[in-house]
Amino acid sequence: MSPAVLDLPQPGQSPADPDEYIGALMRWHFSAETGSPFWLRRAASLPFDPIADVRGFDDLRLFPNVVDEFREVPVADLIPRGLRGADRVVAGVYESGGTTGLPKRFVMFDRWMDFALGWDEHHYADLGTANVLAIAPSGPHMFGEFARRRARRHDGLLFTIDLDPRWIKRLIERGDTAESERYVAHIVDQAAHILRTQPVGILITTPPLLERLTRHDDLVELIRKEVRFLCWSGAHMDADTHEILRTEIFPGIPLKGLYGSTTILGMSRERDTERPDGLASFDPPSPYIVFRVVDPATGDDVPVGTRGQVVMNHLTKYALIPNNLERDLALKLEPPAGWLGCSVADVGPVATFGDHTVIEGVY
Repeated sequence: MSPAVLDLPQPGQSPADPDEYIGALMRWHFSAETGSPFWLRRAASLPFDPIADVRGFDDLRLFPNVVDEFREVPVADLIPRGLRGADRVVAGVYESGGTTGLPKRFVMFDRWMDFALGWDEHHYADLGTANVLAIAPSGPHMFGEFARRRARRHDGLLFTIDLDPRWIKRLIERGDTAESERYVAHIVDQAAHILRTQPVGILITTPPLLERLTRHDDLVELIRKEVRFLCWSGAHMDADTHEILRTEIFPGIPLKGLYGSTTILGMSRERDTERPDGLASFDPPSPYIVFRVVDPATGDDVPVGTRGQVVMNHLTKYALIPNNLERDLALKLEPPAGWLGCSVADVGPVATFGDHTVIEGVY
């Protein structure tokens, strides 16, 4: 049984003390009885003792970024031995988008996935029953599973469009603009048929695909009439687009984003309050997902109000993924009081990551 401090909080319950939490987490992931085969094996090559030397959040910088190893490691080796009963129910194996090379694989547990989805649920609290249309990746991507669970939470039906973001990125990479446009048009045509024939209360999609929908006046009118909530994720949205969609194209319909990654097994949620500059700002669920923003040249934390590269940490008894340098740049914000790390705004992809050109495509 895991220490109580590592259990996910109930609604309204305060998170654990950060230092107590980090200490318990190290003992969990690096003890032979409870740690995963991956981390127990990997610990032998670390130049420090995680249990003795990692006493707080700042000490997580001692860890190397190991996520590239998740392209090849057997997924079963990522499962902590200490998980028992309902904690060990697997929701699925999910893959990264493949933007920076071969996809990385992660195992997601049912309890954690429900908590991660519930983190954003306050945005939807007053919607009641609603069908969901997800124009987003499914298959090996966690995006589709989150959409399915969103529909279940609202006692609604889920409509989906089969989308392969990797194929679009391949087309863009080789300069086949015409074929990528035909593929996106094919996606939009399918979404249009659902919107014209089925009641949809929640629309979940990526900013590029939402923009494509707005090119059709009849679809804009249908969304204005039927849709009660617009959720965007999977690609960046600039301030101008955010403002135009919110105030001119879909006035009165809540437009809220999620910023996350498969490599942190979850997401941060857009703040309720709007910034004067129109940029979407995001808070992660500390201490379970924690952000830093660093100078990409030095790895040092940048000051609040400064732009840098995002470092993500997933810190739960279900998985340990520390110190992961993401492919995104962002503006560093103060987090809510008492939270670890920082919040972010104005998220957008870097031009290159490692040896790869970053192609965002539609996801």
